[in-house]
Amino acid sequence: MSSDAIDARKARRLRWFAAGLMLGIVAEQTVMFAVPLIIYQDTGSVAYSGIAFAVEWVPALMVYPFAGMLADRLGGRWLFLNANAARALCLLIAVAACWATPAVTIVGLMVNSVFLSALMAPIRMSVEKTVPALAEGDTLSRLQSLVQNGELLARALGPAVAAGLAHWLGKLPLLLVAAGAFALAALCWRDMPSGLRKVVVASRIRQDLALGWKLLIANRPVVLLAGVNFTINLAFAIAISANAYLITGVFHASDSVFGLMNAGAGLLGFMNLLLIPRLLTSWSIYRLGACGFALMCFGLVWMGTASNVWVYASSFPAAMAGVAWFNVFNRTQRVKAIEPEHLGKVIGPFYLINSLSYPIAGVITASLGPALGVQNIVLFMALLLALPGSALLWVTSRRFREKLEATPAQEGAAACALAATHKGSG
Repeated sequence: MSSDAIDARKARRLRWFAAGLMLGIVAEQTVMFAVPLIIYQDTGSVAYSGIAFAVEWVPALMVYPFAGMLADRLGGRWLFLNANAARALCLLIAVAACWATPAVTIVGLMVNSVFLSALMAPIRMSVEKTVPALAEGDTLSRLQSLVQNGELLARALGPAVAAGLAHWLGKLPLLLVAAGAFALAALCWRDMPSGLRKVVVASRIRQDLALGWKLLIANRPVVLLAGVNFTINLAFAIAISANAYLITGVFHASDSVFGLMNAGAGLLGFMNLLLIPRLLTSWSIYRLGACGFALMCFGLVWMGTASNVWVYASSFPAAMAGVAWFNVFNRTQRVKAIEPEHLGKVIGPFYLINSLSYPIAGVITASLGPALGVQNIVLFMALLLALPGSALLWVTSRRFREKLEATPAQEGAAACALAATHKGSG
């Protein structure tokens, strides 16, 4: 096969990879647009919105370590195909139940969120496992940039499209649109590399889970990065869990403003697709991460002090742009610092630590939001992130430099020693 044909196949595979990734996230964001609005408009309570946000994240916390282990055993492609098919089926059942018995709509949507949350973990692990398989040489940071900004663009397209379709279809039928997008996402990944599949042996599950935690704890820079991510996610989760309430309840704006705010984040995502590869030619990955961290802190401060809907709606996309820059550093460095054969086992617990912030944010929003005001809580988190968080990021970056600039033998010694004690069949 000629080099041109190989290059064309790689480019086609990357396009299908990006299309499947974005379709899945557009579907997720369509659900996250419709469900909070349905719950808030039916109940009129920010507490219900916070409770729903907390409940839907608990299953993901339980599933992440298992999903990471399955990604190592079955491959990212298999997980992505089957998890997206299951998500489409869940939405079809939920819509049918809500139409058949409108009185159970709120309960039905919350139960459906539990299943979608559990299925989110395999999707995240499948992407983490597939990206290094598609990257070659020094293209990892650029491919991670494509993934991050493609996700940001998709996170905006979902609510923007949903806001437009809601006028003609209504909010509940939007879940059928999301189901179709999940199914199409699965089809896009049919040609992705599957890797070497291994038999899942029940007796090995406990050993693999324990190995993942031990490798994570022994990997100091990745543990510190998990702490940074937890703080960032907690701040943004508090804001996101109450966005529908703040836009429509506090600022008394229409649903379309909620969609426009997310569309603004998507526009910045598209601009980042063009900008970040250029920045990486002159900036180090550490500088990009630090600048992104600073930008997200400024955005959160403006969100916490906004006095009208337009200041709030413009601050959120700015903060999300900072997240996009930081996440290129976040995703690139953690993949480099983890042994490839153990990537899923380690990333599973890593995601669990990160995702603990989501149910905690929901509980904070539900319990403290009505009394203290969600904006005040966002402002407090912004200051917490900007001061102690900056110091933690500095220490984390220093640890990554020490680890990644060591010799390959030094980098892998601890992981190999731990893994050697867990070798066995399977």
